Amino acid sequence: MSIVVEQALSDTQESSRARAEAALRRIDEVDRPEVWIALRPAAEVLADADSVDERVAAGENLPLAGLLVAVKDNVDVAGMPTTAGCPEFAYTPTETASGVARLVDAGAVILGKSNLDQFATGLVGTRSPYGAVRCSWDPERVSGGSSSGSATAVALGIADLGIGTDTAGSGRVPAALQGLVGIKATLGVIPAHGVVPACVDYDCLTVFATSLDLAATAAAVMAGPEPRDPRSRTWPADVAFAAPASPRVAVPRAENLVALCDDYRDAFARTVAAARDAGMEVTEVDVTPLLEAATLLYDGAVVSQRYAAVGEFLATNPAGADPTVAAIVAAAKRPAAHELVADLDTLTHVGAVAAGLLDGFDGLLLPTTTEHPTIAAVQADPTGINRRMGTFTNFCNLLDMAAVAVPGAPTADGRPFGVMFVVPAFADQVAVDLAARLTGVPTPEFVTGGVELAVFGAHLRGQPLHFQLEEIGARFVDEVRTSDAYRLTALNTTPPKPGLVRHGAGRGAPIAGELFRVSEAGLGRFLAALPAPMTLTSVELSDGRWVVGFGCTHDAASDAVDITEFGGWVAYRTR
Repeated sequence: MSIVVEQALSDTQESSRARAEAALRRIDEVDRPEVWIALRPAAEVLADADSVDERVAAGENLPLAGLLVAVKDNVDVAGMPTTAGCPEFAYTPTETASGVARLVDAGAVILGKSNLDQFATGLVGTRSPYGAVRCSWDPERVSGGSSSGSATAVALGIADLGIGTDTAGSGRVPAALQGLVGIKATLGVIPAHGVVPACVDYDCLTVFATSLDLAATAAAVMAGPEPRDPRSRTWPADVAFAAPASPRVAVPRAENLVALCDDYRDAFARTVAAARDAGMEVTEVDVTPLLEAATLLYDGAVVSQRYAAVGEFLATNPAGADPTVAAIVAAAKRPAAHELVADLDTLTHVGAVAAGLLDGFDGLLLPTTTEHPTIAAVQADPTGINRRMGTFTNFCNLLDMAAVAVPGAPTADGRPFGVMFVVPAFADQVAVDLAARLTGVPTPEFVTGGVELAVFGAHLRGQPLHFQLEEIGARFVDEVRTSDAYRLTALNTTPPKPGLVRHGAGRGAPIAGELFRVSEAGLGRFLAALPAPMTLTSVELSDGRWVVGFGCTHDAASDAVDITEFGGWVAYRTR
């Protein structure tokens, strides 16, 4: 039992211009003007697409060549007005937000600025003077907010990528309601330069796509420190590059799921069953502390950051202000400084509780939202439904956690249902790996960097010490062979290990091994704990590359049995 997410990466043989022309036609076909606040002139879009084709023809490696992007209109694109969903707020930036600029540098083409819940305040997609954004598959239902336009542009097959923001769940809820993937990275990993702040300490840029592969590729392109964003961060020296082969996943107890509608409760149970079938060890835990922390985003003093962002502007009573948003922001002026200090202290304590709660687990599997309401229902109850829909998303940024949202098992009547893997800060790749396993797709790479480490014996996959690589989040890269300069011996150790020693070009044979990517700190842990007679040294591979690899001392090898003729440790052990 597995859940399959359709892979929708672009056909690399199709020209960027052809893709752009198809997107422009699709805009006319779907006739959803509320998705957009501003579209770029077709001539500009096509000119950018032609430029990408020229760059590709010139030999540039563009991982996003010709992919079309919808940018949420609280994110700057140079030369296009940024409205944040309020006409009177509009300004025209001279710089593009750095995360979006990196997409363009990688070959993406911007279609336009998409609609949103005003000032990124909401999870429904209806709080906009530019119109309520209707769900892609049912125009009577909400699309999810606040990144409503970006997600819907992707779900309608117009854009390949939707760029949103996520403070309370806006990069995940629209994905859940419309069958998309949404990546909300660790705060600051994708810089928020060029983003109109909602709660400045808890805002982040997010990515929507129809495939996990494309979403992770785009997120990797966008990630990296940005000097213009003082809150930007880089991957730490001990970052994990992979989830373990047999991951342990926490899920909430039934008592934590009371906010779910019946259809979603059933779909979540079937998704949890699919996770078990996919090889995950699933354990129920009480996530009450997380759900209680989630209420602080709107009910606590933290909401004062929303007033700091746009409160004075909305106090001028602009004609285009959404009344629900204006009321939320106005109320955010009331908390006193000591209340904010108290709430921040509470979050610090809850963060420690959360770390203990998830200790020993690789991730937390949660439903993304509670229900899929109609637009009419939200108009009748604009705050109650919205508050409920953030039950499982609101705590994530408050507690400095990352999340990857993917489709779960559909409801009994076939409607989309979304789940997310939530992980501690900087465990983003683990979340991506868990999402890939659940949905039955190849595991894409989000976290980049690290050091390549070649292993030739007890650390190979299936061998007794491979768990040591999993403990440091090592990622399998490829099967490799050394050059013919090496000889292999069977050492007298516990557990049995081979010794690889360089003898010189042509004086040995190619030896089979495996290549992994590990963090700098993980490599240091290996070196510090390495028992004699093992060594870490530079090893020459058959393709001429030199990488860090396991070897042994010459004296230990000279006293051991030469097994070079077998060409590798596994072949020797299974002889």
